[in-house]
Amino acid sequence: MITFAVGYYLRYNISYRDLVEMMRDRGIFVHHTTLMRWVQHYSPIMRALWRKRHRRTSKSWRMDETYIKIKGQWNYLYRAIDDQGLTLDFQLRKKRDFNSAY
Repeated sequence: MITFAVGYYLRYNISYRDLVEMMRDRGIFVHHTTLMRWVQHYSPIMRALWRKRHRRTSKSWRMDETYIKIKGQWNYLYRAIDDQGLTLDFQLRKKRDFNSAY
């Protein structure tokens, strides 16, 4: 309930009173000052978790293509890797299609 309220406030930048109405529609009765306290307390924690998961990448990255066997079937694995070796994104395909993976 708390993460729902704080997440909506941070993501959509709505007022506390509008958020109270949204929660009331879901059967949760909370005062707007309580929501303000939740946002002040939990937003730094949520931001730290978000920053840990969403790291900035450098401008240099490479596309890696490999052929792997999954449950007895061969598949192509495409990975986008930055210069520090971190995987930015990946795609698994049954047929080789480098252009759509790129």
